[in-house]
Amino acid sequence: MDGLRVPIRHPEGLACPAISSEEGGPFAVGDRMPSRPERYVEVRNLMSEAARETGGELGTADIQTLLELLPHRYPFLMVDRIVEIDGDESCIGIKNVTANEPQFMGHFPDMPVFPGVLLIEGMAQTAGAICCRHIRTDELRTKQVFFMTIDKCKFRKPVTPGDQVRFYMKKTNQRRTMWWFRGEARVDGTLVAEAEIGAMLVTE
Repeated sequence: MDGLRVPIRHPEGLACPAISSEEGGPFAVGDRMPSRPERYVEVRNLMSEAARETGGELGTADIQTLLELLPHRYPFLMVDRIVEIDGDESCIGIKNVTANEPQFMGHFPDMPVFPGVLLIEGMAQTAGAICCRHIRTDELRTKQVFFMTIDKCKFRKPVTPGDQVRFYMKKTNQRRTMWWFRGEARVDGTLVAEAEIGAMLVTE
């Protein structure tokens, strides 16, 4: 195996950040990444060790924990708390939508609507956080999380200030350091958005 081609797609056609190799050269989107089977074996072993240590109890992650797990910061942190964490299998992320968030200054001044693309970002951050939590050990840390795919995305109802959005995330597949999830965003139990997303973790 001479390498792995990682397609990275963005719903609005924006360029995603390049991923840097340990040798210092960047991998552009769509480039072939050098095969590192020994590193993948190491990561897999550490992930298995971390999974055994979590036991069978459902976990939670408060805002302080999320700041440790994710590189995102205000105003782009789209999840406030995660509950019912089952390893990297499933969880529920919680986002409290408030009127003082900067996106409402322009979206829209007379009728504030939470941007749909940020709902998808909230799903991705929720899923990324539990993956980072799942594999985290003293020897292994996640350096960055990169979007790979967004599919079957639908927006059902608008979200407005005062709503509490819950992101229901369920893992559908996992390969090496890549995960795929199906997500549903709900307000008071009503489905407001859904999507299937994929992401890759870059570890230290």
